[in-house]
Order: sequence, then C-alpha cells, then structure tokens
Amino acid sequence: MNKILEIKNLSKKYHTKKGEIEAVKDFSIDIYEDDFVAIVGPSGCGKSTILSILSNLDKKTNGEIINHQKNIGYMLQSDALFDWLTVLDNCLLGLKIQKKLTKENKEYVINLINKYGLKDFINSYPSSLSGGMRQRVALIRTLATKPDIMLLDEPFSALDYQTRLSISNDIYTILKQEKKSIILVTHDIAEAISLCNKVIVLSKRPSIIKNVYQIDLDKNIKPTKRRHEDKFNYYYDLIWKDIDYDN
Repeated sequence: MNKILEIKNLSKKYHTKKGEIEAVKDFSIDIYEDDFVAIVGPSGCGKSTILSILSNLDKKTNGEIINHQKNIGYMLQSDALFDWLTVLDNCLLGLKIQKKLTKENKEYVINLINKYGLKDFINSYPSSLSGGMRQRVALIRTLATKPDIMLLDEPFSALDYQTRLSISNDIYTILKQEKKSIILVTHDIAEAISLCNKVIVLSKRPSIIKNVYQIDLDKNIKPTKRRHEDKFNYYYDLIWKDIDYDN
C-alpha cells in the first residue's frame, strides 16, 4: 500500500497573554492509500488543531508534513450550508471559489448528488433537508474538488444518535466507493472503531500520541454491523482505559 502523507514530529504552540501554551507535541503518523484513521482523546487536547494544520488553516510550530502530491479536503464540524443556495449551488461552492467550475466538474457533482440519494432535492434549499441529508450535501461539496484525503472534524456531532448511526453508514459507503483516505477527529470511541482501521489516542495537552491501535474488523460491512463483531468491545475497553478523561 502506498504512503500518501507523512507527519513527522508535528508541534503547535500558542502565545497568549499568560504565556506559551503547547497544544500538540511530536505528533507523527503515516497515512496510506485507503486508510481510515481516527484521532481520539480528551476535550481540548488538540485533535482539531492537527486537522487545521493539515488543511493549512493554521501554521505548525515545528515538524514536517510530507504530502505525496495529494489533494486534501476538509469537512467541518458544522455542515455550513448557505440557506439561500440550492443543494446544487451549495455543492458547487468550493469549485466556484477555486475557479474550477468546468462543465465536466459540474457533471461530476450532479452525478454524486444523484448517486447518493439527493436527486429529488437538487433544487431544494437546506431548510427542507433533514440533518443527515445536510451532512451528505456537505460531504458532496467536499468531494466536488476531488480530494485524495478527507479531513473530518466531528462530522456527526450535531445529529441525534439514530441519525448519527445512519449517516455514518452512508458516509463510510460513499468514501469507500470514491476511494478516499480519511482522517477523522471524534470524541466517540465507538464511532472511531466502527469507521476506521486505525485509532490514534492522544493524551491531555500538550497532546502526545499515547497509542495507535490497528482495528481488525471486517472492512466490507457497514459501521453499524461492525459494532456487533466480537472484537469490537475488546477494542472499546482498551481505548477507553487509554484516554485521560477527567474524573
């Protein structure tokens, strides 16, 4: 399997009125083709900071990021849809901003909308969509720019439990079919195990990698089914004990 992203000794420090705060320390990981990697850890440990640095929204303090000529897409925690734009126009927004809205790219986006259950809503506005459908629109908007690596920052956190399970199945299927690699930030251990083949556990700030778990569950079934595999609870208990939750 080909290595597509190398992160070596990544560190991030913030300067505040009270002094220097070290958020991330010596974070190192390699990402391979078809990798689904989750980052978990206590609140405020720097999980989202890592994604912001990888997407160039923030600057690293130290370390090296080697990108093997791969495009990176970032799906934010909020779906961030514009209420005055239709589903199609929301999905085309990234292409318009990057000035890549060609006829071919527009057809690609329309095919994604049709393929993933939004055909009848292509000219609808976000107010008429369910929470799960809004997340699918946000995902298609990110896929529109044809990234190789998808950064997902708590993408299901605003959804109720049943919708979370359903949309996690949808997004897992879509990303597998589109042959994307993902880095997922989540506070939900079950979500991390059911979606990913690798789970990175971070410590409290300054966050370092405590452990990396290779998840040996069936990749060919949906995340909700993976939750019922025998090894699922074994991984859950290991990772739960590893996280520095405040008492």
